[in-house]
Amino acid sequence: MKLSKIYLSFTLFFTFLSAQDIKIDKELKSFVVDVMGKPFKVERSQDPEHRLKNSYTKTSRPCPPFCIQSFEPVKGIKTIGEIELIKFMQGDMSENRGILVDARMPKWYKRGTIPGAINIPFSIFSKENGEVYIDKILPLLGADKKNGKWDFSQAQRMVIFDNGPWCQQASLAISNLVKLGYPKDKIEYYRGGMQYWQILGFSTFKPKE
Repeated sequence: MKLSKIYLSFTLFFTFLSAQDIKIDKELKSFVVDVMGKPFKVERSQDPEHRLKNSYTKTSRPCPPFCIQSFEPVKGIKTIGEIELIKFMQGDMSENRGILVDARMPKWYKRGTIPGAINIPFSIFSKENGEVYIDKILPLLGADKKNGKWDFSQAQRMVIFDNGPWCQQASLAISNLVKLGYPKDKIEYYRGGMQYWQILGFSTFKPKE
């Protein structure tokens, strides 16, 4: 076979690959979540040449505070990946049985978040900030205060994330929740966070000011 024909064959082959849908898995191309009462389509970028141009391209940050987080931030807490997160978004979250929590400070959240996530900064769950915020937030998560003690029997399942493996905000949020008595089996940690979410080309939602 002549070189020109080989070159043409490879060109056609890679053009064919590029033209294929960039799916989430072998079956799922996209899905829809509710974001502030409106449908929001979640999919991966269909541009095979797409590259990140924001701060998530950085490989190294000063430690502390940006130290690599443990795979298990608190003993007994389950860590999940993107496929498990998507199943959660399609299931528990869409059926109002679960909450996706962006544990970052508001300045990070405003730059873009995972569609459907609500922003509850990690510091909200700290007893050092007093009971005011805790008494307001925990009931929204399904907890009930009885005789000065929290009842978490009806608390919602939640997945918590932050910027990524180098960010401690989700780890601190999880630690604070566990100290308050939130059941470990109702908390999951998406360690990849916004960095992995964007590296994989997933849609992000940018809240309006």
